[in-house]
Amino acid sequence: MSIYEELGVRTIINAKGPSTRLSGGVLDDDVARAMVEASRHCVDIAELQAAAGRVIAEITGSEAGYVTSGAAAGLLLGAAACVTGLDPGKMNRLPDTTGMKDEIVMVRSQRNFYDHAVRGAGVRIMEVGLPDRFAGAGVRDAEGWEIDQAIGERTAAVFYVASASARPPLAEVVKIARARGVPVLVDAAGQLPPADNLRRFVALGADLVAFSGGKAIGGPQASGFLAGRRDLIAAAALQHLDLDFPWELWCPPSDLIDKSLLPGAPHHGIGRPCKVGKEEIVGLVVALRRFAAADPEERRGRWLALARALVAELDGIPGTSVRLLADRPWREIPQVELALEPEARGTALALMQELEAGSPPVFADPARLDEQVVVLGTSCLRESDPPLIAARIRDFLGGRRGSLPVSVRS
Repeated sequence: MSIYEELGVRTIINAKGPSTRLSGGVLDDDVARAMVEASRHCVDIAELQAAAGRVIAEITGSEAGYVTSGAAAGLLLGAAACVTGLDPGKMNRLPDTTGMKDEIVMVRSQRNFYDHAVRGAGVRIMEVGLPDRFAGAGVRDAEGWEIDQAIGERTAAVFYVASASARPPLAEVVKIARARGVPVLVDAAGQLPPADNLRRFVALGADLVAFSGGKAIGGPQASGFLAGRRDLIAAAALQHLDLDFPWELWCPPSDLIDKSLLPGAPHHGIGRPCKVGKEEIVGLVVALRRFAAADPEERRGRWLALARALVAELDGIPGTSVRLLADRPWREIPQVELALEPEARGTALALMQELEAGSPPVFADPARLDEQVVVLGTSCLRESDPPLIAARIRDFLGGRRGSLPVSVRS
């Protein structure tokens, strides 16, 4: 009996992707073994973080790195670092930012639920721009001059959410912020793959970049990391580590925290609730090395084979059409679209409700339910999953497996 059976918890087929609510993906054996090995020894966490930071720095091309308990924790720590710098007195007062730089500039079209992590540091988000291109009212979005005008004496950072559609371009934002002496914090949680993005945002001049460790990288779900400027990484670490020690006994690795730059140690910081264990740190390092070294075509080939198998299994269901989305350069992870026509036996919502409630439970992406489309991801699927998914869908919609050719579109 598995631990999940013992606890009465269902194991699911994850056809959405490594989202937190679905517990992320499945760890590679090498990552799992490394985490078990890490669990059987005690280490100084600051030393381990420093070692992990050196790996992160090498892979991302940054000055320093730090392992966090997810990308959102990285955003909280990054925002706090931008507010306090290396001032332990300011660290002790957060989230009370009275007398500090307490504003973060952000493009309105990049606002999302995850920026709560940034606001958790005690700052206010100052929105700029009107996203006409998303509202359907025009083609414009925020422009560089608007960011420039929003930066003032109270600005702690510019917060940029990276995506293929983000405007203005990051390079332009960095140029503006750098001229005003303000750091740029980038949310790149969902920007892997491609693996090139591990270095791209730092190369463009971002001061801090937050990545998720539990998504495409394949690390522990409760992991992420920051990459960026050494002083800001040190400020983040100081607001995260357990600092319950006499000053005289504290000897952190100098490439993580230069003790000589501090008048004293801060109290436990605002990031202390975001504890990351030795198991997550080691698992993240192993997964990151594997991800950076892997052949992207081989990785994509496995996902594409799963997607093609799923399309073939879904072919011929009455009242539906199935399409493979795989041919855009930025879409390294293929997806499958199952569109329900008016004559289908039920709606996309009813289908997803049935899939999630039945056995085996199947969880898909609900992003396009209002269009009567069920989106199926491949990054968390096993080779045995496509026929099981198709069988569950056919049980609800009816029809026999057909033999039409698989179509591919962008």
